[in-house]
Amino acid sequence: MSPALRTRVVGKLAATIVLAGALLAGMLLPFVGGTGVAARNSASLLDALPVELTDETPAGMSRVLAADGSLITYFYEKNRTPVTSDRIADVMEQALVDIEDARFHQHNGLDVQGTLRALVTNVAAGSVREGGSTLTQQLVKQTLVETADSAAERQAATEQDGQAGVARKLREARLALALEETYSKDEILTRYLNLVYFGHGAYGVQAAAQTYFSVDAADLSLPQAAMLAGLVQSPANDDPITNPENAQVRRDQVLGRMLALGHISQEEHDAISGTPVAVQPGVSPPNGCIDAAIGGFFCAYVHQHLVQTLGIDQTTLDNGGLTIQTTLRPDMQAAGDQAVLNTLAMGDPLAGMYTAVEPGTGHVLAMSVNRRYGCDGAGCESVVLNTAYSQGSGSTYKVFTAAAALEEGYSQYYTITTGDPYVSRVYRNGGRPYSVGNAGNYPATLDMEKALYMSSNTYFLALEDALGSVEAPVRMAERMGMNFTATPADQIIAENRGSFTLGAEATSPLDLASAYSTLAANGTRCDPTPVTGVLDRAGEPLQRDGAPVVTGDSCTEEAIPAGVASTMNQMLRKDVEPGHSGQTGARAYVPGHQIAGKTGTSQSNFSVAFVGYTPQYAASVMVLNPKENQNVGGFGGGKGATIWHDAMAPILGAQEAVPFPPADPTVQNGNTRVVPSCGSVEDCQQALRRAGFEPRVDRVDSDQPAGTLLGTDPAAGARAVIDQTVSIRVSNGSSYVPAAPAPQAPPADAGTGGRGDDQEDGAAEDRPGGNGRGGRGDD
Repeated sequence: MSPALRTRVVGKLAATIVLAGALLAGMLLPFVGGTGVAARNSASLLDALPVELTDETPAGMSRVLAADGSLITYFYEKNRTPVTSDRIADVMEQALVDIEDARFHQHNGLDVQGTLRALVTNVAAGSVREGGSTLTQQLVKQTLVETADSAAERQAATEQDGQAGVARKLREARLALALEETYSKDEILTRYLNLVYFGHGAYGVQAAAQTYFSVDAADLSLPQAAMLAGLVQSPANDDPITNPENAQVRRDQVLGRMLALGHISQEEHDAISGTPVAVQPGVSPPNGCIDAAIGGFFCAYVHQHLVQTLGIDQTTLDNGGLTIQTTLRPDMQAAGDQAVLNTLAMGDPLAGMYTAVEPGTGHVLAMSVNRRYGCDGAGCESVVLNTAYSQGSGSTYKVFTAAAALEEGYSQYYTITTGDPYVSRVYRNGGRPYSVGNAGNYPATLDMEKALYMSSNTYFLALEDALGSVEAPVRMAERMGMNFTATPADQIIAENRGSFTLGAEATSPLDLASAYSTLAANGTRCDPTPVTGVLDRAGEPLQRDGAPVVTGDSCTEEAIPAGVASTMNQMLRKDVEPGHSGQTGARAYVPGHQIAGKTGTSQSNFSVAFVGYTPQYAASVMVLNPKENQNVGGFGGGKGATIWHDAMAPILGAQEAVPFPPADPTVQNGNTRVVPSCGSVEDCQQALRRAGFEPRVDRVDSDQPAGTLLGTDPAAGARAVIDQTVSIRVSNGSSYVPAAPAPQAPPADAGTGGRGDDQEDGAAEDRPGGNGRGGRGDD
């Protein structure tokens, strides 16, 4: 030993003797080495335990769990997983006690005899061979250091020099005695093993066992336990990964101590001592959303919800040992991830966002993007695009106008004839009337249902004209769950933006899915939530001000009338399910299931969207460039509907179909009446007036004789609005060709006049109808 080192060690010996004297002078003699009876009779001499020392176990990492209980990630500042005593190998407890505090089970928290003996041993060896403080004293010190809230508190907990150092050790000693009065030896040892730092970021024996050996603390072997027990005094110096030689020496010291105390045999000692340390490093637990096992963007949304909505601070998240129960469906998340990548490569300039929620609860089930969350480089993104307001979502907003019109009494059969382009009578574009055209060839005359699934721009601007203002559609959107963050709803109404029905407003994919889920839930709106519960480290609901921070789902029944919702559902099924000419969302269809939906494309094709839903699921897809304006190419019925199909097909294919409720006849029919049948012009005029319609006779081209009654438009049995003009269609004979005279019968001897076997009376060519799509709108 060098003279300088010997001087330092002798100095420590002198200081320890002084401290021992101080402890005795501090009236602690009754407790030192005694049975504890005097301590129990002299409780007033002991310091009251601070709250930091009354917790039975240190808090561990906070866990974020999916809906099925699987792990998404952890939030933590320190890698610690507290375990109970029965989950720590006996040999680990024995090895620690033998090297750190051999008289642990005999003393009452202080052991002057053991402290002096350890110091003499260490002086003789020239290095630390035995611990000086008892395990209980070490637990007090480490707990106070770890729970310190300020630099001053940390300094006070570690002060070594002068009177402050002596005062710290005196308080530490008194607290150790009080701790032993409060807890059993097993509880103290378990707390110590869960608290102490073992190096490489591992706090506590479970994290250490995983870090160095990839095993649980319950499965530690003798050589592994000896190595870990030797680490607590100097984790960096004796690190078995970076300093294996030092680790071997220290491990062998522990083994020697265990042999000397009779806790291992000579054979066990000799089989291990002198051999290299063997480690099998494990992987550190995931920390934060960047390490999420699945759903990184969903995880980031959860984190925002915990901090911003529930008010849980980051310190509590990192150190509180919370269990965060989320709504994530791993199967839906995996299906959504793959669906997006089927259409858009990872890191493509175009981002595809698939966002799914559960109608009737608001539970967010999945958030997929063709990006990796939180990393740096190509394909990485730190913004939760599923909740971001960027581009508009096009004709998906026509749903809000249609629902508002139904609520005001307009029938789904409400028919409008428009020009293309259509010039508004109500809305302005600067100093000029607002006008729109269709993206394709459309019938001039459409009812609301056909205009919706064919996505006619001109019809819906005319329907907005009929409503007189955008207020009803905007308020309908809000009631369904839309949030207008970029431009407040009141401003949209004040400016009377006729473009509202065409979806020009910056839109969040989550908002879209949430709004359409209100339809799927027959009018019940539920605020989106990614969290169903937050439990404290004891497994009880985390509370603030005496109430749980998570209070359950936030839903509003009849946010919109149930009849309006059920009628909209039946109308929107025709945009997806087969058999409806001109529909725009057919690519989303999953055979055997009832699916409603709507496509959308923003101005200049800067984004495309599709929102589809069943009674159980509502999901939106938006495709856009989040960095700059870019023509996405195609319409919402292309990339958007395709991603939706690929995401939902595995989910729907694994379960039985669930039907939508039927439409509400009262809402369907609204302010309409049935067009009566009639047999003559005069009869039609009288019948139509009695029914509340305005008859008008129109002579039209026809191959029937002039004056022939062809019917009405709308036809008999259809529905029309009261006071609506109904056309009585009469042939003008322009294409009428009189029938040729019948041929004269031939003489009897001219033959039989019969026909061949393969001729038929009245045979006519069976020609397919020419009722094609007639174009489509912006979808």
